[in-house]
Amino acid sequence: MSEVINIDRETLRKLQLKELESLVYFDNFCKEHDLTYFLLGGCVIGAVRHNGFIPWDDDIDVMMPRRDYERMLKLWKQEESNERFLMLKTDGEVFTGNCFATLIDTSATMVKENQKNIDVPHGIVTDVFPLDGCPDGRLQRYMQYYHAMMYSLYISEVVPSKHGGLIKIVSSILLKLVPSRERRTKIWKKHEKKMTRYAFNTHKKCTELCAGPGYMRNEYPQIAFKEIVYHEFEGLQMPIPKGYDAYLKMAFGDYMQLPPEDQRVPHHDLVALDLEKPCNQPSP
Repeated sequence: MSEVINIDRETLRKLQLKELESLVYFDNFCKEHDLTYFLLGGCVIGAVRHNGFIPWDDDIDVMMPRRDYERMLKLWKQEESNERFLMLKTDGEVFTGNCFATLIDTSATMVKENQKNIDVPHGIVTDVFPLDGCPDGRLQRYMQYYHAMMYSLYISEVVPSKHGGLIKIVSSILLKLVPSRERRTKIWKKHEKKMTRYAFNTHKKCTELCAGPGYMRNEYPQIAFKEIVYHEFEGLQMPIPKGYDAYLKMAFGDYMQLPPEDQRVPHHDLVALDLEKPCNQPSP
């Protein structure tokens, strides 16, 4: 069994700079096709607090309004031919173990513990999340959350392990009841359609339906994401939500306060990392 590896500060910094190359490539693609996106989560905190990566952060996350997200996936599939950068999302042909899209830099090798047995290119990953509108009514919102949970379960095929025993037990039972991936695909597509029926730009609030059970409960003011502003990130000007303060406070609390030292560590469990070896290169 592969063991989780520890990354020293020098290697982590090299990883960050490698990830930055993916961000620049994605940024250029979005500009070329007039697509809206912005840095997400820890990258926004990094931009406003450190003018770059949080020193111990090990990944880049971006977010797009749902309409831009779907357009991006379609355009990338139709037009993008660069063999180094791949955009993957689980569909009838590919299974990634994620419920969102991932940009893969195949010029290096990085294997996450939870994906080590999945047949995908294990390169440097940039996660791309959609941003969806929230319905105004409470019942409709509860149903959206339900559909998002079912979508996440059946598309990722992962039982949540950090959100309570009941959720874990129910999720395990639901997956066992539907062992066929073909049938699971039909189920998640049905729930995806229902959870995304509320357009981002026509509702007062928005949410992260593909970011896990905790974050999908958050209801951010839509106005916080309606415009982008550019902020320094590793010497570059990158887009962040104009209302980043309201967003970050709701998602992370006092985001300008540094966490305790024992929490200043990378948060992804890696079992392999080689920044010089392309992930599609066979082992000698």
